[in-house]
Amino acid sequence: EYANWNRHHRSFWTHIRRNVTTWSPVGAAFNAKPLQRGHTRPHCPAGFQAATKAALKNTELLVQNACSCPPGVETVQCFDQLSDGLCKVADLADFIKVAHPDPAFREAAEKTCIDIGTVVEKLNTNVELCKSLKSLLDNPDIVSQLDPDTRRVAELFMFDFEISGIHLDDKLRKEAVALHVNLLDLNNEFLVGSHMPNRIARSSIPEHLHIHFANEGSFIQVGGLHADSPDDLVREIAYRIYLYPNADLMGCLEELLKCRYKLAKLVGYDSYGHRALKGTMAKTPGYCMSLLHQLSHKFLVVFYFFSHRTAKDFKMMRDMKKKLNPCNSELMPWDHPFLSGVLRAERYNIEPSLYSPYLSLGACMEGLNNLFSQLYGVSLMSEHPSAGEVWSEDVRKLAVVHEKEGLLGYIYCDFFHRSNKPHQDCHFTIRGGRWCRETDQYQLPVVVLMLSLPHPTKSTPTLLTPGMMENLFHEMGHAMHSMLGRTRYQHVTGTRCATDFAEVPSILMEYFATDYRVISQFARHYETGKPLPESMVARLCESKKVCGAADTQLQIFYAALDQIYHSKPQNRSTTEILKEMQQKFYGLPHIPNTAWQLRFSHLIGYGAKYYSYLMSRAVASMVWRQCFVQDPLNRDMGERYRREMLAHGGAKEPMLMVEGMLQRRPTIEDFVDALVSELHPNFETFIMDSES
Repeated sequence: EYANWNRHHRSFWTHIRRNVTTWSPVGAAFNAKPLQRGHTRPHCPAGFQAATKAALKNTELLVQNACSCPPGVETVQCFDQLSDGLCKVADLADFIKVAHPDPAFREAAEKTCIDIGTVVEKLNTNVELCKSLKSLLDNPDIVSQLDPDTRRVAELFMFDFEISGIHLDDKLRKEAVALHVNLLDLNNEFLVGSHMPNRIARSSIPEHLHIHFANEGSFIQVGGLHADSPDDLVREIAYRIYLYPNADLMGCLEELLKCRYKLAKLVGYDSYGHRALKGTMAKTPGYCMSLLHQLSHKFLVVFYFFSHRTAKDFKMMRDMKKKLNPCNSELMPWDHPFLSGVLRAERYNIEPSLYSPYLSLGACMEGLNNLFSQLYGVSLMSEHPSAGEVWSEDVRKLAVVHEKEGLLGYIYCDFFHRSNKPHQDCHFTIRGGRWCRETDQYQLPVVVLMLSLPHPTKSTPTLLTPGMMENLFHEMGHAMHSMLGRTRYQHVTGTRCATDFAEVPSILMEYFATDYRVISQFARHYETGKPLPESMVARLCESKKVCGAADTQLQIFYAALDQIYHSKPQNRSTTEILKEMQQKFYGLPHIPNTAWQLRFSHLIGYGAKYYSYLMSRAVASMVWRQCFVQDPLNRDMGERYRREMLAHGGAKEPMLMVEGMLQRRPTIEDFVDALVSELHPNFETFIMDSES
């Protein structure tokens, strides 16, 4: 695969030399309008059915091999090959079902997800398959001869068996499989429903506001919160309509939570939270809630001495709202995101339109390329996809190449807005990296990054706001986690690791995105080439601190709500729980006749694990302050970061990776202090003074 890539790129570089521009090749590629390649959509929807059939046939053979081979390394290799074959189909389908422009493809992919998911749950309760692995792990002599990665992967596969109820009798095991299958349906129903628009009669809202929403005959369709709208009434209408309770979806969520709890109890856990957190850095729901309570308490104690920081943030928002709308200054939940942005823009004069000309997509991609080159010796090379290779003509393909190791993998950049595409920035693993004993070669990872950026115009490339630029860096952090890992097994490749560790590389990239030494390397005007003035760079970096306490408090509320939903049954509605948690952990009131939890799609992929964003941010903060804040472009530190944290994927205990990077094991107090210190530069000094 590398040889083919190398031959292709000799001609590519010859072409580049003949067309020298002020941008690097990757910058020029992303600032150019996409080539019109005609019909680019892959084969037909029936291809999923054929791929599923082939994968299931291969699965049967691999199960036989795993059950018949003598216990040892080959057993684990069979399991990983089995996982790889199913994941290649399921992961592609997971992406296509949300991203493909053709509904026929989305429907076929959705069916494939359910079919493969059902097979996986049956495999996880296959007694003979489990016995083959158990005979390996129960033999101390064999285990002692396994390398650490193989042993870890074997233990993770056994963990999958255990949480699926392999230890149960036949009747209960069948019940566990039925619950798993039911959960697949409920998860999909909730995920689809959480993104569906609500509608209201056109006559119900003022006519002059109709232009802000989609029209559907005699109805207005509301498909989001319109959180960035400067019009108070538009934000309020969107909030009240979009979050209006849907009885069917409410029933789906209630049933989903009950089903998760029932399954967790059936396989021997106190709650779904206990089942979900095994193997993470936090390990237990108790640890999570302790982190959230200590963090909330620290806010109250520390920020009492800093003018009640969260309350101060909300006061600034109220004052700003009064200034913008003297007739209605009461701060409401629909005001928080918009007013936070307004305050940042006003205090630091960071009106996005002033910055966007310096943050063209090409400039930002050039910045990422420079950063990765300096930290890891890695370059991003733009390639032209083959006919039929991509699902939309504006998708760009990047080869990721190391200066010594050669081709590491591919990133497909699905960056631009289109209808029926979720307004959510995401990273998808399409194929995981692993060593293939069948070919004696490394299977290169393939990922997709999905954003929703504006298209370039005839005269202007895509221009990013500072927030868009930061999101791009965040998602590219996930992609490089996938690319820089070189795990032997795909079961633990890249982002296939503990959820509370998986966000560390992406959040760490946000620190690079808001560091003046990094920004000054790439932010330049798309027309003149002039760099972003130093004063504007400084204001942009400083603006991150505005309303940080209120934003963190919101994350604490979300995480606490998620934990309570996945604890023991509360015998009350999810809305009543939401109202209580909002009152306890957040400073703005619950709005009657709204059900925000029905739009909380993270309950599917991050069920009982939403706290991961806070814990990962704490780890990223510690890594940044200890390892990169003095020199964010330090190659030695970049290599150490790759060696200690990125290379292992999930093949190493997450806390051991953190300990290897920081040279110490952080405590819960360290996590809390790292988060609080983000919000006030004098936090460490205050703590030392108060303790002395």
